[in-house]
Amino acid sequence: MNGETREACILEPISTVAAGVAGAFSRAGALAVLLADARTLDGLERRYGSEAHDRALAELGDILAAACHEVVPGRAVIARGEVGRGEVVAMLPCARAEQELFSKGLPAIEQAVRVRMARVGTRAVYPYLRELPPIALGRSYVMRNPLLSELTQVRDAIDGARDDAHLNMRIAARARRRQFQELLVQERVHSVYEPIVDASRLTVFGYEALVRGPEGSPFASPGHLFEVAAEEHLVFELDCLCRRAAVAGAQGFPEGAKLFMNIRPSSFHDPNFQVDALTRTLDACGLAPRDVVFEISEQESIENYEIFREARDAYGKLGFQFALDDTGVGYASLEAVAELTPEFIKVDRVFVHGIDEDPVRQTVLRALQGLARDLGAQIIGEGLDTLEELRMLHALGIQFGQGWLFGKPQPLRADG
Repeated sequence: MNGETREACILEPISTVAAGVAGAFSRAGALAVLLADARTLDGLERRYGSEAHDRALAELGDILAAACHEVVPGRAVIARGEVGRGEVVAMLPCARAEQELFSKGLPAIEQAVRVRMARVGTRAVYPYLRELPPIALGRSYVMRNPLLSELTQVRDAIDGARDDAHLNMRIAARARRRQFQELLVQERVHSVYEPIVDASRLTVFGYEALVRGPEGSPFASPGHLFEVAAEEHLVFELDCLCRRAAVAGAQGFPEGAKLFMNIRPSSFHDPNFQVDALTRTLDACGLAPRDVVFEISEQESIENYEIFREARDAYGKLGFQFALDDTGVGYASLEAVAELTPEFIKVDRVFVHGIDEDPVRQTVLRALQGLARDLGAQIIGEGLDTLEELRMLHALGIQFGQGWLFGKPQPLRADG
């Protein structure tokens, strides 16, 4: 992808093309329909406007058109659903004698659409989303009934394809739910570790444990893992598993380095996170509480700061430290810093990227560094990509940095 957005080619709604399709259906005797249920794109319009949504549907229409042309050239009429329906429909009038279009053609078109969505689907939502959300496909086939109007039968065919798409969506959701539950039960996640470096000494200060799912699976990325966990109301269970994986992967952890572990406000309800159980687990890995820093994201909702502070203080007395992750300059970030008084403040990469060439970012980081110093905390700049950014952090008095500049996250070796 070249990074440029293509001009939206607005799809005609079904109501505009229905009469023409009905006429062709009347002459041919049968109609095949493939429908793409794109309701997962509805959020684009609410967040980025109707033009973004229209362009996404148009790109999806291009995918359907190309897939149809690949199997049955020059036959398909592509249209978008009526108002309120986020869908794109391919309609192919055909002769009743064309039995292979039903038995082989439609399945082949559907498969071609899936292949194209996987290959170029991101273009439909660029630059708004990183990847195309799940699009359910459904198909139907009707033979002309002279007792009914052609328009009624076209509508019935579209309704049938829509019902098929909804069924396929539910079947896929059930399969994904079972796969995800199996992943949790079998504990098939692991941790990789990203170094946190002392900017002045260029030595490793610690490692952040980052969860990964099974390689090559739909759950490989942490973002998708937690997205599915949220949909299935299993975030607490996944969160518990991630912490176990973080500790389990820290066998042979480098002496003197700190292990940064992500937690959520609900983590304190995990029996394995209670002080005695956690201490025993760490001891088995050769770690002490003073070696561990709990990271909590600024984006996490802490409903009761007083209760959270009590838990933080109890763990803090044992030597555990806390870091506030994804910190920005908004009210919520500053409130969280003031309420939690963490030992470390991790500044979001948006303020670090290109900081060596951006006086505004330098001013922001200088102000946050002053706040951290007054609170007795230390800043960690996230998302470092260049030596110039690292040098600027050091010049601003920020001691620690983290990012791919120091290497991609990877499992720890036994020898550390």
